[in-house]
Amino acid sequence: MNLPDGHGAQPMRTTVVGAGAIGGLLAAALARAGQRVSVLARGATLAAIRENGIRLRAHDGSVDAVRVAASDDAAALGVQDFVVLALKAQALPGLVASLQPLIAADTVVVSAMNGLPWWFLHGLAAPIDAEPLAAVDPDGRVSAVLPAARALGCVVHLSAANEAPGVVKRGRGNRLIVGPALAGCAAAAHRFASALSAGGFDVEAADNIRAEIWAKLWGNMNMNPLSALTGSTADRLLDDPLTHALALRMMEEADAIGQRLGLSTGMSAQERVAVTRELGAFKTSMLQDMEARRPLEVDPILGVFPELGRKLGLPTPFCDAVLGLLRQRAANNGL
Repeated sequence: MNLPDGHGAQPMRTTVVGAGAIGGLLAAALARAGQRVSVLARGATLAAIRENGIRLRAHDGSVDAVRVAASDDAAALGVQDFVVLALKAQALPGLVASLQPLIAADTVVVSAMNGLPWWFLHGLAAPIDAEPLAAVDPDGRVSAVLPAARALGCVVHLSAANEAPGVVKRGRGNRLIVGPALAGCAAAAHRFASALSAGGFDVEAADNIRAEIWAKLWGNMNMNPLSALTGSTADRLLDDPLTHALALRMMEEADAIGQRLGLSTGMSAQERVAVTRELGAFKTSMLQDMEARRPLEVDPILGVFPELGRKLGLPTPFCDAVLGLLRQRAANNGL
């Protein structure tokens, strides 16, 4: 396939799977950068994008429409140079087989989702087997379709929300971190990052994208589940000495796993909690999903830690307890 590396190069054929807030921003940026962009969407979102494009509402209230192709059928879009996954991670195993028409031997797959990606253990120099994690790749269904050897990670440090189908409201931040799962994809990572930068994002290149993914997840794996269980904003969770202590214990269990895997966050659990406190009274994404009765990212955000702990022989009693409660809460709410 033709992967561009400079001005005048052939545009990259790119499909964004999941045309929600983040997917919409990524698709619009890539289209603005001159790439051949399609989105895989359905229902009201598909109809809205076909009629009006992806509409972006800026901080000043102005709206800009970016036209992209849209379909609910991967076969109609055909083989792509890049496939960007911007959907909820727990949905991927159920639909990954339908993405096969997008994938060829040299297609690059970009994970821009919360939690650990399916390729995380592949090629990781650590005392752990590379068998798929059931929490994100049950029965190896994802890795059977999406090649870990041609994967990139995209860590999203910004906020956005869907105001309506096909309408994205920008929030705070504009930062993306992009890096290859394996060194053989470094050139593709550079090309993809360059396109995102040309489209208006502040993009950083990462030689060790796993460390960036782990660091973000480490900050989410406590506040997200606890907020969904309690209905509390982050500041209330940290103001209560008991839930504050529980959050720290969960992070310490996760940090022990990370150290065994050779992944450093560069700070202590207490220091990371202090960063969260600075954000004030915010609702986590999992709490927002709970209130909107959307499926929760239980296993990609929290379930991976007990599973990794069992693989490494490390106890995770606090994560286990919160995971059990969260699964029951989600099931009882039909999520």
